[in-house]
Amino acid sequence: MDVLPTASVGSCMGYACPVCAAEQADAVHLANHLAVTASLGRRDHEDWLTAHAPDWAEYSPAELAELVVEYAEEIDTPDFEDGHGHEYGRPGGLEGELARQTRHPGRGTLTAEAADVLEEARELTRRMHDADEADDDDADTTGDENENA
Repeated sequence: MDVLPTASVGSCMGYACPVCAAEQADAVHLANHLAVTASLGRRDHEDWLTAHAPDWAEYSPAELAELVVEYAEEIDTPDFEDGHGHEYGRPGGLEGELARQTRHPGRGTLTAEAADVLEEARELTRRMHDADEADDDDADTTGDENENA
């Protein structure tokens, strides 16, 4: 299967989501946007994917991109190299992007289940950071104690 090439960093052409018109840097970003948004309980995105790519959850991002790009309008997008906020190919602030999307008209709200999942992820992240800080503190104090023992 041929993999659809993605836009390179600095490209100014991307795609508008066929459901909500959110700007996406390339076909793979579009596929990820549709799948993640549908997975978070947005019925409009899920219904669209079910109609246009019935087995969408089984596809890789590149495979899904090949299917969905034919329905998306190609648009001028910002120069992502100069202000997108993350390096190409690496996940950026997913929570921030989802929050930005929900502030636009017609986005709806997160389902209670999706909101619970995001809150649980935030809590787990806080715990990881707290554990890392505690490990750093323990390393600082236990090193001194072991030397005296």
